[in-house]
Amino acid sequence: MRTLVVVDGANVVGSVPDGWWHDRRGAAERLRDRLVAHAEKGVEGHPGPVDVVLVVEGAARGVESVPGVRVESAPGSGDDHIVKVAAEAADRPCLVITADRELRRRVGEVGAHCAGPRTVRAP
Repeated sequence: MRTLVVVDGANVVGSVPDGWWHDRRGAAERLRDRLVAHAEKGVEGHPGPVDVVLVVEGAARGVESVPGVRVESAPGSGDDHIVKVAAEAADRPCLVITADRELRRRVGEVGAHCAGPRTVRAP
């Protein structure tokens, strides 16, 4: 069964001070495009292919999906949406990419594992 990799877009984008705050949507699109390679090859401990969901919120809402990466715009809190996506994947391996401690705790309660932003920052 393919692993579901759920990416906390705001947290991963915000993990590197590269000027992302000037263009949040553009930063989310660049992350989405980098995630395509991870969908094919997998991430550490989860060989590919994997299913990737990028959760965006705020100014990044509306970023389109591309082949290999499904983008979901959180209608409210991005964290709440990530927990919902992880809970719906209870029947398969789920890895949430975030450095947010509280979010890590919450998704752990629904059976997901976590890894930090560096897992997907590298090209």
